Amino acid sequence: MSIHDETEADTRAERIDPALAAAGWGQNGSRVRREVICPGRIQSGGTRGRGLTADYVLIHKGQKLAVLEAKRAGISHRNGVGQAKDYATRLGSRFAYASNGLNWYQIDMMTGAEGDLDLPFPTPDELWDRTFATRNDWRERFGEVDFETDGGKWELRYYQHKAINAALEALANGDHRILLTLATGTGKTSIAFQIAWKLFNAKWNLSGEPVRRPRILFLADRNILADQAYNAFSAFPNDAVTRIDPDTIRKNGGKPPKNASLFFTIFQTFMVDGGVTGEGDPVYTQYPPDFFDFIVIDECHRGGAKDESEWRRLLEYFEPAAQLGLTATPKRKHNADTYAYFGEPVYTYALRDGIEDGFLTPFKVRQMASTINEYVYDESDELIAGEIEEGRVYTESDFNRIIEIPERELSRVKEFMGQIDQRHKTLVFCATQDHAALVRDLINQVKDSNNPHYCHRVTADDGKVGEQHLRDFQDNDKTIPTVLTTSQKLSTGVDARNVRNIVLMRPIRSMIEFKQIIGRGTRVYEGKEFFTIWDFVKAHENFEDAEWDGEPLAPEPPGDPRGPKGDPEKPDGDGSDNTDDSDDTDDNDNNGREKIVVKLSDGTVRKIKYIATTTYWSSEGKPISAKEFLERLFGDLKGIVADEDQLRAIWRDPDNREHFLEQLSDRGYDRDRLEDIRRLVDAADSDLFDVLSYIMFTNDPRTRHERADHVRSDGMADADAEMKDLLFAILGAYEARGESELAPKKLGTFLTARYGSVSEAKSKLGGLATVKEAFRTMQEVLYSN
Repeated sequence: MSIHDETEADTRAERIDPALAAAGWGQNGSRVRREVICPGRIQSGGTRGRGLTADYVLIHKGQKLAVLEAKRAGISHRNGVGQAKDYATRLGSRFAYASNGLNWYQIDMMTGAEGDLDLPFPTPDELWDRTFATRNDWRERFGEVDFETDGGKWELRYYQHKAINAALEALANGDHRILLTLATGTGKTSIAFQIAWKLFNAKWNLSGEPVRRPRILFLADRNILADQAYNAFSAFPNDAVTRIDPDTIRKNGGKPPKNASLFFTIFQTFMVDGGVTGEGDPVYTQYPPDFFDFIVIDECHRGGAKDESEWRRLLEYFEPAAQLGLTATPKRKHNADTYAYFGEPVYTYALRDGIEDGFLTPFKVRQMASTINEYVYDESDELIAGEIEEGRVYTESDFNRIIEIPERELSRVKEFMGQIDQRHKTLVFCATQDHAALVRDLINQVKDSNNPHYCHRVTADDGKVGEQHLRDFQDNDKTIPTVLTTSQKLSTGVDARNVRNIVLMRPIRSMIEFKQIIGRGTRVYEGKEFFTIWDFVKAHENFEDAEWDGEPLAPEPPGDPRGPKGDPEKPDGDGSDNTDDSDDTDDNDNNGREKIVVKLSDGTVRKIKYIATTTYWSSEGKPISAKEFLERLFGDLKGIVADEDQLRAIWRDPDNREHFLEQLSDRGYDRDRLEDIRRLVDAADSDLFDVLSYIMFTNDPRTRHERADHVRSDGMADADAEMKDLLFAILGAYEARGESELAPKKLGTFLTARYGSVSEAKSKLGGLATVKEAFRTMQEVLYSN
């Protein structure tokens, strides 16, 4: 067989695989695997953007040492160099290779050295020694421990693998303050588990010798986070894992447990005497300072490293331990002390990376501008309670803290409830716990559902009942409760994958909080193409901030911020393990005065209006204006289509049109964005061809009805009656739903719907080839002018 007849699969099987096997790859613990690096951005219609798959990833001692991109023997091996470099960069591999089985090319991603490679291919040990010139015994021991994948049922994502190895490498090098920064929803708990798994099984400990298993502490600031982590560590032996909570301490005679390897607790329990009385020395002092070898601090930006924090004293008490901070927020002025304590992150994976890779769900922002964003007292309105200042302009930060206007809140509830799919799980963020109760009641008053548990409040005041509501909400097999209202409690750490709507009814106090709230919706769930942020408080302006998702910036000196109180709750003092909320307890931010309550007059209520606009997003994950959005589309189109004749020729052929739409999708213009473009140019009833023709060549768009009428009147004279009826039906679907009804794959659907089966359609219409030709001819006429 000529090399020009070989497929890539032939080249791999006959040429590349034997060369790797001869070098010892796939033997003695080394592995060769084809790896799906990322599945591609989630798009509308159940599709995804272009995913990335590496032909060969060469793994030895748990490290992805090299990537090899294969091409068939009949083309140049150099064609794979670009892909190999891209994949090696993503995977963190030191070496990248490209080969067509006849020739080989090598790139050292660290030194930049590259050139042709003569066989034999490097062995696993040779690549290991080239990657790690200095021997490190702990690195070697960690490499001997396989990741825990539940018998191969799941695999680590590439960024998780990089994060784990970065943390382990830091430990192997003796670092004791380590920080990992990964976007919410990317699996930080899974990463912590795998690190603990490696340390546990390699018997890493502070002595420096593998003489005993380590004692590892997982610290969170909320029970829900500690519970999630505890459950995620189920692969460890039962006797190796314990909770440090009031119940366990009581059962142990007032002493915290010590006979385990992995300990899970929350700061609040750890810092009161015995977790029971709130008197005397904190629980953590019952452990020697050198008791723990390794401490994981979840959501470490939430205060654990602040100089003035009680929590900081706890971390300093256990100063001998290696401490790993997990956070979703890049370095900012708001969390400068966290970075000062832990140092720069050893690995970072940003929100925009997760969305573009397809590991996180993209989102839309609906900006809900209103005629009652501000309020000045009008004598036609009724003052129900409190003392109002004549002429004062009450703004968003005042509403539901200083002044409450129930009709205003009802109008907001009616607005978003009237636009969302009420079956979709929704989180509503409110100004205070009282406000969350009001909004809960209003939602239940206007809902379509007849279930009394449709919407519940989950705040500090709701205690264990609220925790149960949250667990039910997180259960994807349960549809009730469907909506939760909260103030602060649900802004972080809530693993609810099927959240479709996030409603903002209070100002967002910081970029950190903003990113955490957005993270409530980013988790991937089957059938979830995007989630929507309903923004009543101009929170979308955060997207304009350079801090939104850029590179870490140097922190500014902390100022003296003024505004609503938001300090975490203090422990109740009774040892309750229910003090992990961080919800505001000061619902009245009015200097001790009675909250103002105003009842709007009927005339004022009737004047409340909302104007909703949608934010558009660039491929870099930044908000752009409608004008910029269209300008980008114009530039991308010019790279595909030379002139109007070419666009028309593409569009008239169903197969070419589908390929063209795939090209647009790869550039970020999926079906949903194309629908946005129709609306932007005020051509919702036009064919996408006319929309693109208008953008590129300023041609006035025709409606789909006009195009269909042209076909019906002039373009089907040669078709018999049966065929005309079929084509008329297809044209009707096209008018109603657009050019997607003309895709080649839709033809079989039409035939089955009309005739019961394709075989019956063939007997009625004269054969499948005849039907396809008529279908194609109709489209040529449809787009002839």
